[in-house]
Amino acid sequence: MAYKALYRTYRPNGFDEVAGQTHIVQTLQNAANQNKIAHAYLFCGPRGTGKTSIAKIFAKAVNCEADHNRPCLKCENCISIGEGTHPDIVEIDAASNNGVEEVRDLIEKVKYAPIKGKYKVYIIDEVHMMSTGAFNALLKTIEEPPAHVIFILATTEPHKVLPTIISRCQRFDFTKVSKCEIVGRMNEVLAMEKITCEPEVVRIISQLADGGMRDALSILDQCIAYAQDNIQTKHINEIYGITTVKEKLQLLFSVYHKEGSQLMAQINTMVEKGIDIKRLTIDLIEILKESIIYDYTKNDSLLKILTIDEVRKVKVNKTTKDRLEMIDILMDTYDKYRNAASVSSYFEVCLLKMMSVEEINTNDLVEKKEKPVVKHNVEIVSRETIPNQIEVKEDKNEFNETSEVEELPLFEEIVEEPTNKASKPLEDELILQLVVGANRDMRVRDEDNWSKIENYLSEIKWAKDAMILNNARIMASGEQYIVISVDNQASANEINEKDSNNEYLEFMKEILGQEKKIYAITRDQQVRVITDFKIRREKNDLPLPIEFKEFKEAKIGKEIELSDEEVILNLFGNENIIIKED
Repeated sequence: MAYKALYRTYRPNGFDEVAGQTHIVQTLQNAANQNKIAHAYLFCGPRGTGKTSIAKIFAKAVNCEADHNRPCLKCENCISIGEGTHPDIVEIDAASNNGVEEVRDLIEKVKYAPIKGKYKVYIIDEVHMMSTGAFNALLKTIEEPPAHVIFILATTEPHKVLPTIISRCQRFDFTKVSKCEIVGRMNEVLAMEKITCEPEVVRIISQLADGGMRDALSILDQCIAYAQDNIQTKHINEIYGITTVKEKLQLLFSVYHKEGSQLMAQINTMVEKGIDIKRLTIDLIEILKESIIYDYTKNDSLLKILTIDEVRKVKVNKTTKDRLEMIDILMDTYDKYRNAASVSSYFEVCLLKMMSVEEINTNDLVEKKEKPVVKHNVEIVSRETIPNQIEVKEDKNEFNETSEVEELPLFEEIVEEPTNKASKPLEDELILQLVVGANRDMRVRDEDNWSKIENYLSEIKWAKDAMILNNARIMASGEQYIVISVDNQASANEINEKDSNNEYLEFMKEILGQEKKIYAITRDQQVRVITDFKIRREKNDLPLPIEFKEFKEAKIGKEIELSDEEVILNLFGNENIIIKED
């Protein structure tokens, strides 16, 4: 026996087997059961959404011999219609029978009574292909057909059908079948065909089908022909020249971290493998779009492509605004593909443009500084030893220089930073020093851990801290501190005030794996500091980083312990210190 394609083998026989189109199925089923049948119907919608299948099921229902639950699929009429042998069910392809003569022949046959069933049903597919003359010839018959005749017109382009025809029909608009329903139907088919298939393959097919159940089964048919009875993700990737979600994320991460060489290598590999660049562009748009949807909803049930962990990775380093800007670049490039001599070249330029989207972290820039970094240590001495003076030593130059405290504002910043007092917004210069002393690898590691804060929102012990810090983003990370940015100054002040009492140390150890001080600033201050950093880097005028002293963890309900240095500082004042540089 000749092979029968899956979409024909598993075409629905009854209303209960139809995937999607619930509103249409329910209406037609009620009409058949209650004998409230119109003389003409217009089925509109995308290809492969069930227009012809439902037309045939409706033809069974109106001719079914059962009293209830039509079609019964057991009577002689239902069986013969299903086999395509019923004399009263006529299918016409308007693409090849669109002339006036064909329509006149149809009209001549309409007046004859049904041979076997109760109704003669004419199913005219792609009706928009009929000529104007043919439409006009059919017009009168559709308006006042014999009582035993039903017309079902199907089209993917209803705007090409004459308004006078549309006004004489009950119109039903078919929608794309949801991915969930496509996945469910394909799993049923795979089970009946006894074929094993990776879940990722089914998910990819549901995306490729773009709402068409017939397209989904055709793609599955092709995969079965290629991979036999064990379909893996690599098989569909090879057949259709598509990339995995992991590969797409790697592409985005190369853009995020401005790794140009790696990015070009990835694109070249994809081009050599015959990857569909246009489809890849759309996929990148969908990935970024899903991450933004999650930003605004926090609802993981809306994620169709990414997992929660993948969304968190996509969000790292990039604000919602940044990702929206990237989507604009991708959409603009996709629009230009139609006139492109080389699609891959346009795609390369597109990703290079995305690399230029301003990054919210400055640690990548810190690694490019030209001036050697000299760290400061603070030593506390008695009043008798050295009154009103500061001694500065540099390891390389080995010179001593003395000056009045007023002339060296650096001391004031060094004294302020370990306690992180939050009575007022943090100074830009302090944040700049923290950024200079930060470490990129440390920041990347902390960002990965920071994304887990959402998991602590429902834990009683950590919920309060997690709620306050959930919307913050890491700007810079050092060995003993992090700099974060928040939406407004009030939030920044609240975080800094709590951290000045060491209230976040335990939570930071839980999240980041070690105790770290927090310095909170606003997004506006972040932009200002980044701009200042760039200007001063060009001038080779970046400040020296801050060397942190050990800090004690505050115990809840107990007085905070001060270090020996802090006790002496309180006793003798700020003016009696020596600053030594390694």
